[in-house]
Amino acid sequence: MEKKDFHVIAETGIHARPATLLVQAASKFNSDITLAFNDKSVNLKSIMGVMSLGVGQGSDVTITAEGADEADAIAAVAETMKKEGLAE
Repeated sequence: MEKKDFHVIAETGIHARPATLLVQAASKFNSDITLAFNDKSVNLKSIMGVMSLGVGQGSDVTITAEGADEADAIAAVAETMKKEGLAE
């Protein structure tokens, strides 16, 4: 299991457009990938799940991947977070 914590810095948090980009990045992998926020955990491959968390600026989230390509999955999601200016 691979796990990485992020601090959301985007002014609008993880809203529709960045959520879509994260879901697209996660969907390329076979591993089970989850996004955890405020004691709730959702499938990062589900746009509705990600949107339902309502992650805002200043939030701390944890991405977890479990499966054969878990390290690559975490790296790709982390790259998307940084490239889009979502989190550090």
